[in-house]
Amino acid sequence: MIVAQITDTHIQRKGRRLFGTVNAASHLRRCVARLNALEPRPDIVIATGDLADGGRPKEYRRLRDMLDELRMPVYLIPGNHDDGEALRAAFPHHDYLPRLDPSIQYVLDEYPVRLIGLDSTEPGRAGGLLDASRLRWLEARLRERPDVPTLVFVHHPPFRTGIPQMDALGFEGADAFGAIVARNPQIERVVSGHIHRAMQVRWNGTIACTAPSTAYQLVLALREEHPLGLSLEPPGFALHIWDRGGMLTHIAQVERYEGLVPLHHADRSR
Repeated sequence: MIVAQITDTHIQRKGRRLFGTVNAASHLRRCVARLNALEPRPDIVIATGDLADGGRPKEYRRLRDMLDELRMPVYLIPGNHDDGEALRAAFPHHDYLPRLDPSIQYVLDEYPVRLIGLDSTEPGRAGGLLDASRLRWLEARLRERPDVPTLVFVHHPPFRTGIPQMDALGFEGADAFGAIVARNPQIERVVSGHIHRAMQVRWNGTIACTAPSTAYQLVLALREEHPLGLSLEPPGFALHIWDRGGMLTHIAQVERYEGLVPLHHADRSR
């Protein structure tokens, strides 16, 4: 099974550019085309938050039109830039989205890998939050099928990233989340967005990782005195590939290539 992960799409209304520079919609369209062209094609796509830049209905309608071009199912969770009600209203055909619970979290049981989407957002809060009720929900869902390989996806990474300005935003409940993960060895990955960079760490007995943004990447600023800025690298995505031997994660960039040179034709003398 191949799970593609896109994140931090930050779609704006038509004619707008992020920071006056980044055409997030164009980048996402390129990413969608690349995912559709992959061979083998991913079984599903998960989109891990900050889907619309301002959480406005027009932004979600534009996002929906682009995601509807994907030739595989796509599953959404919110980020701190998102508005849960506007998101649900724009995607009424996504019947996995809970309609009554204020938190947008759910389980997908129909695939070889069980997928659990968590909501780490709180209105007005840039950092992450998993409160007691959300954590109880997660623990109950994990108890249901303890022998099935599981991927948990959540917008905010629950580990320290080494980027001080991002870590300063915090994640309330991360330690309790980690304790639940440690008790559930069926969890193959905890995957997140938010950081606009790819990174991974061994965390509470599993691998926790982030995917690159489809919009822009953050400068790798590892000291507090380093200014936090954006890097105009190509948009990217992650592929989480499951077989009986375990889960492998690839990070890919989306770019227009002139062509491919097969390795057996390449000059290996250099």
